[in-house]
Amino acid sequence: MNTQKNVNTSRPLDVLGKSLNSQVLIKLKGGVEFRGSLKSFDMHMNLVLNDAEELVGGDTSRRLGVVLIRGDNIVYISPG
Repeated sequence: MNTQKNVNTSRPLDVLGKSLNSQVLIKLKGGVEFRGSLKSFDMHMNLVLNDAEELVGGDTSRRLGVVLIRGDNIVYISPG
């Protein structure tokens, strides 16, 4: 009998690769949130966002354009 379960073996960088040129929501340590189009990333999860916006309470507080986010400050990354 086969007892092997379906396991999601996606690696985090594979998921980021699928999100290139798509909108992502980033939450940083300290609670700051950004939304923008994921332009690039590296193995440390440093990210470059195009058309980035800083969010406060889910609403845009500032439009920033291109931003670099250092990977060690990221709490989570979500599509959309």
